[in-house]
Amino acid sequence: MNAATTRVCAAANTGSGNVRNYALVTLAYWCDTLADGAIRTLVLFYFYQLGYSALQVASLFLFYEIFGIVTNFCGGYLASRFGLKATLFMGLGTQLVALSMLALLPPSALTVAYVMVSQALSGIAKDLTKMSSKSAVKLVAGESEGRLYKWVALLTGSKNALKGVGFFLGSLLLSLIGFQASIWTLAALVLTGLVIAASMMRGGLGPANKKAKFSQMFSRDKAINILAVARLFLFGARDIWFVVAVPVFLSSVLGWKFWQAGAFMAAWVVGYGAVQASAPALIRRKTAEGHKQPDGHTATWLAFVLAAFPAAIAAALHFNFSPGAVIVGGLILFGVVFALNSAVHSYLILAYTDDKKVAMNVGIYYMANACGRLAGTVLSGLLYQLGLRHGSNGGLIWCLLASTGFVVATGILSLGLPRPRHTPSAIAADAGD
Repeated sequence: MNAATTRVCAAANTGSGNVRNYALVTLAYWCDTLADGAIRTLVLFYFYQLGYSALQVASLFLFYEIFGIVTNFCGGYLASRFGLKATLFMGLGTQLVALSMLALLPPSALTVAYVMVSQALSGIAKDLTKMSSKSAVKLVAGESEGRLYKWVALLTGSKNALKGVGFFLGSLLLSLIGFQASIWTLAALVLTGLVIAASMMRGGLGPANKKAKFSQMFSRDKAINILAVARLFLFGARDIWFVVAVPVFLSSVLGWKFWQAGAFMAAWVVGYGAVQASAPALIRRKTAEGHKQPDGHTATWLAFVLAAFPAAIAAALHFNFSPGAVIVGGLILFGVVFALNSAVHSYLILAYTDDKKVAMNVGIYYMANACGRLAGTVLSGLLYQLGLRHGSNGGLIWCLLASTGFVVATGILSLGLPRPRHTPSAIAADAGD
């Protein structure tokens, strides 16, 4: 066998291994995402059913978001130090611990503090798994910039679709088999994903860098820092009204049953995920070099378009248009543009960074993402409760106005985003390649 043939065979084997590992990473991510979405609605509806206020329900998720911030900050360092494979399995294992905490005690014995600790572990698990999965795509996608964009969009879009299914699954399981049996079912799902990925994955997900320093977690790249802050406001804008305000409004004001509200939230997130996965086909911006990839300009105009929707929904509710039609129709339109904006962000963070710093930069990026979710979660419960003083629609209107301000801030920040400087290159999926 000559040298050229050897190189071709090696490249083919590497490509096959990359696809295999990509599939296993995606499967593990899917299992954790499905469980994470289901836990969200289980906890939300179960405790609201017990008589907790919107602000009290929001407080249950505080540790989830706070520890998500810490995880994303430290996770990039851990992944660089020990490898993405280790942090991926660490995330799935932590999710099992979080679920076991809720399953081992009868629901009547669960206290707010106990659930908050469990949610803290769940937040750590979710963000470790997400950071590892998104970073791994950079390493297994190969040298094609177009392939990176498509694979990131597919992973992100499918994740959000599965999270939507999880929303429905959680509310349905709560209605059919109760809280505790639902938790055991989700634990079995996560365990299945962990066993399959651990037994079938070959090699690692990029080499570990034992010389990685914690001080390197602070990015000196202006584009990455701007994108991270823009991401904070983007996800804060969504969660200000989607996390607590919308499900509570659907249940308390419109009179929807828990499974109906869960089904709508699920359908929204599934549709949002489908749009996100289709982003490469829906957004075809041709750059100066001839590549049809998004850039900072794409993120900017999408943000300003998005700001119009929460503002319009708030106005419609203020003038007493049919709240059901306004919320359903408005949230669908908001979701389409939001999904495109999020997909562009997910591509840009990988396109802005180089392979050696991918885990750390993705960690910083998702730390900002978690900060936005934390702000959105707190404000969703607080503003909704304060706004109720001005009528049944007032709480949601206040949340929508705050969402509008957050999206405008995203657009202003995005004005400073450049075109991607790096053409994503390959790092072998196995350390020996």
